[in-house]
Parts: sequence; C-alpha cells; structure tokens
Amino acid sequence: MGDILGPAVCTVLVALLIVVALIVIVIVSGYVKAPPDTAYIISGIKKTPKVLIGRAGIKVPFLERKDTLLVKQMSIDIKTNGYIPTLDFIGVDIDAIAKVRIMTDDRGIKLAMKNFLNMNEKQIAEALTDSLQGNMREIIGTVSLKELCNDRKKFGDEVQTKAQIDMNNLGIEIISCNIQRIEDKNDLINALGQDNMSQIQKSASIARAQAEKDVAIEQAKAKQLANEANVAAETDIAERQNELAIKQAELKKEADLKRAEADAAYRIQEEAQRKTIEVASANANIAKQEREIELKQKEAAVKEQELSASIKKKADADKYEAQQQADVELYRKKQEAEAMRAQADAAKYAAEQEAEAIRVKGIAEAEAIRAKAIAEAEGIEKKALAQAKMKEASILEMYFQVLPQIAENVAKPLSSVDRITMYGEGNSAKMVSDIVNSTTQISEGLTQGLGIDIKSLLSGALGGATYAMVPKATEAKSDEEVKSEDEFKEVTE
Repeated sequence: MGDILGPAVCTVLVALLIVVALIVIVIVSGYVKAPPDTAYIISGIKKTPKVLIGRAGIKVPFLERKDTLLVKQMSIDIKTNGYIPTLDFIGVDIDAIAKVRIMTDDRGIKLAMKNFLNMNEKQIAEALTDSLQGNMREIIGTVSLKELCNDRKKFGDEVQTKAQIDMNNLGIEIISCNIQRIEDKNDLINALGQDNMSQIQKSASIARAQAEKDVAIEQAKAKQLANEANVAAETDIAERQNELAIKQAELKKEADLKRAEADAAYRIQEEAQRKTIEVASANANIAKQEREIELKQKEAAVKEQELSASIKKKADADKYEAQQQADVELYRKKQEAEAMRAQADAAKYAAEQEAEAIRVKGIAEAEAIRAKAIAEAEGIEKKALAQAKMKEASILEMYFQVLPQIAENVAKPLSSVDRITMYGEGNSAKMVSDIVNSTTQISEGLTQGLGIDIKSLLSGALGGATYAMVPKATEAKSDEEVKSEDEFKEVTE
C-alpha cells in the first residue's frame, strides 16, 4: 500500500509544482503598469474591459489584450483656413489654440475607446481639428468685428462652450480656448484703430484745452487767494510782533523779579547748606572720634584676648613641662630613696655605734653648756635688774650706741654720688641740716612706733645730771643707790 501511494503522491506534487510554475510564468509575463498620462485597456476574458491609469495589473497571456489610450493634455491648433464673414460681413481669418484631454470617467473612457484607442497625440489632434474649426466658424458669424477685437476672451469662451457639446459625444474635455491672431480681409481693423486713435486724440485735445482753461482759472484764483493770504499774513505778523514785544517786556520784568527772588533764595539756601555742612562735618568728626575710640577699645580687647590666650597657652605649656619634670624628679627621688634606704640600713649600725659614743660625749658637753648658760642667764638677769633700776638711763645708753649707725646709714647714699651741684639756697650746711633732720625724723619714728619719748628722756637725764652737780652738804647717798650705780657700771663694762 505504501509502495502504491508513494508514486501517486509524487505525481501530485509534481503536477502542483508545474501548475504553480505556470501561474508564476503567467503572472510575470502578464504584469503591466500604466503611467499616469496613459490608460491601459485590458480586455478579452471579461465583458467589461479593465482600465489601468497610473497603476499596475495582470494581463492573462493569449486570453487578454492590452490597448493604450492617451489621457494627457493635448494642444490643437484651430485655424479658419480663409476669411470667414462676421456679423457685419467683414471677412476675418482667426488662429486659435485649444487645450483638450480625454475624459477619465466611465462614460468618457468608453466613448474615447471607441474613437481614439491606440492613437497617438497627432492622430487625435487631426481627428478633433475639423469639429473645432466648424464650431469656431459658426461663432464668427454671430459676432461683429469690433466685438471680436475688443473681447477675445468672450469669443474663445463661446467657441469652447459650443464645441464642448460635440466633444462630449467623443469623450473629450476642452480645457481652454485662446485666440492667438485675428486678421480682416480689407485691413479694417487698422482703420478702426485709426478712427479710435482720432477720437482719442480729439478727446485728448479737448480735455487738454479744458484742463488748460481750468488751470488758468485756478491759477488766477490761487494768485488772488495768495495775495489776500499774504496781506492777512503780514497784518497778522505785525500784530503778533507787537504782542511779542509786549510779552517780552512782561516776561523780562517777571524774569528780573524771579531772578532777584532766586538770588535771595540762593543766598538763604547757601547759608542753610553751609550750616548743614558744618553740622554734618562736626557730627562726622565726632562720629569719627567715637569710631576711633571704639576701634581702639576693640583693638585693646583683641590684644588683651591675644595676650590672655598667649599667657594661658604658655602657662599650660609650663604647667605640662613642670608636671613632666615633677614626674621625672619624683621617679629620680624614688630611685635615690631606694638607694639611700639601702645605704641607711648599712650605715644605721655604724651610726648607732657612733651615737653611743657621742651620747657619752654629749652628756659631758651638755653639762658644760648648761653651766655656761646658767652663768649667762645670771648675767642677763643681773643686767635686767640694773636696767630696771636705772630705767631711762639704760634706754638712753642703747639709743646713743645705735645713733652713729643711724647717721651713717642716712649719709651712706651720698658716698656713691660723684658730684653734687646745688642751686639757690642749697649748700653744705643745708645738706648737713637735712641729714640731721633725717636723724631727728627717725627718733620721732621710734617715739611713735615704740611709745618712748627720746627727747623727754634726754631732757630728764640732762636735768638730773645738772642737779647732781650742785653741792649738797646736808644730803648723802644711801647705801642702796651706791650699790645700784656700782652694779650698772659693772654690767656696762
């Protein structure tokens, strides 16, 4: 079964390929494409032919045929070929150009196919010329020569309208009809031109004469009006000049017054401005001084802040350095203390031995010092008792002992002076007096500081000495007074 179906399938496929190939060949060989100005008429199979204008189609080979039909615009020269009488029986020879084309609607195509199929442009023009000439000759007989010359467009439109009736039956459309040339048999067109020219010249002459007349009249009127206008203008000028002179005088008067007022106002304003400037200048100076003071204050504050920051920074640095040094010193001392502790332990024993020996020796020396101290204490006690008994005399004695040292210290600054120049009342006596006064001031300072009146003590001592020098037969010293004086001398010696 498979062997039987295999060849049959192959046969069918081969047949299909042949059919497809034939179809392709038919399509390729029958492909046509019509240009926009030509119509391709495909006929044969169908009853109604197929029309291709500017598009492509398929023509079945051997079964259909292709015919062409021009649908572009064509020009046809229409001539009368002789003189044709007009409505006024004047023979004219006219040459016109008609623009035509084949209608592309269904009716027009059908009529054109019957009349102009496969014809070229020249053949179509020859076929249409007779009909167009006949229509133009008929229209010529209905118009006069003057109408032909004056309105050629109207004549061309009438020819186009009349001829279009016949062209519709041929499938032709008349686009335009233009008259190119008109000639008459007796050269009457030129005569009409001359007549028209004469009429035009006559009318022009009359018009020129009338214009010259009108111009003369208008010139006279214009001259009269100009004279009147001139007189009126001169009168008006004189009046205006008089008014101008009066107005100028008034304006000058007002200007002088205004100038005087302006001068006075200027002086017043100048004084006010000067005062304002002075006040502003004073205020500016005050403001400048205040600004300078404020600036100096700010500069001082800035410097103070800088100095404070610098001092603080230096203090912090010094503090840090001191802390570092203290840490180093502490560490060093700790190391030294450790070393000294070791040495101290070693020397402790020797010190204890030496201390025992020194203790024995010290006991002896202490006994000697104690004895000496007891002796000195007893001497001081005796001296104090003598001073208590002598009272003012002992104080004066100590005063006179330190008085030379006071005078020496007062005069000591003068020893470093190389040279002294004195003016006015200054002399050596005055200088000595000043030194003595300085010493006196020191005495008074002691009086105020210690409450001891040196002058009173000295006066009392001097008065007592004077009184003791006076002989007294009846008085004698007591044993106690003699003993006190002896003790005083002993202490002072």
